Amino acid sequence: MHLFFPHNCIGCGTDVLNDENTLCAHCITQLPETNFLSTLNNPVEKLFYGRMQVEQAGSAFYFSKDSLLQNLIEQLKYRENQVAGLFLGKMLGNIINNAKRFDDINAIVPLPLNEKKLFKRGYNQALLLAKGIAEVWQKPVIENAVERILFTETQTKKDRILRWQTMEGVFKVIDASVLKNKHILLVDDIVTTGATLESCGTSILQISNTKISICTLAYTI
Repeated sequence: MHLFFPHNCIGCGTDVLNDENTLCAHCITQLPETNFLSTLNNPVEKLFYGRMQVEQAGSAFYFSKDSLLQNLIEQLKYRENQVAGLFLGKMLGNIINNAKRFDDINAIVPLPLNEKKLFKRGYNQALLLAKGIAEVWQKPVIENAVERILFTETQTKKDRILRWQTMEGVFKVIDASVLKNKHILLVDDIVTTGATLESCGTSILQISNTKISICTLAYTI
């Protein structure tokens, strides 16, 4: 079976791994965990101080250039490796579940993609992460309650202030009824300044009796 249908670790290339995994045990241990999801007042939570009311926030791993995690995220976002997204989501779900700080979450909302980018990529990587989380952490995923109504260019080369300015008014709630009276976990792949997550979260918090927590796969060093 391995000869005709090879199953290799996308980190190091070995074929010594379980069929349901995309990383071998060695590569999993190499991922740089932050422990933010179980820690109060961690750096991700501090990004939103004075900007948006966030109940809890955190990221699972540190992101740095030329790292294993960068390769994984590139596989997910640019090489159509949707299986990697579900696998990483399951890892994230196990970390959230073990942290216990997020137990009163009612639903998971993946950060929406603009229609133009969604058409080009074919899927939303945040949705794949959310579905992976939900497989191991029994919370419903709400896909279409919020839309990204404005297309924005990549934020990676913009400074912190310009990122905040660019994200104003980017998101719109289109079905408030499914979010009302809920504590929402907003999910994305990477957080840097938090501008995109704040823009989306602020639109959700306009709904009656809603609360926001935030979880990302990676935090940029």
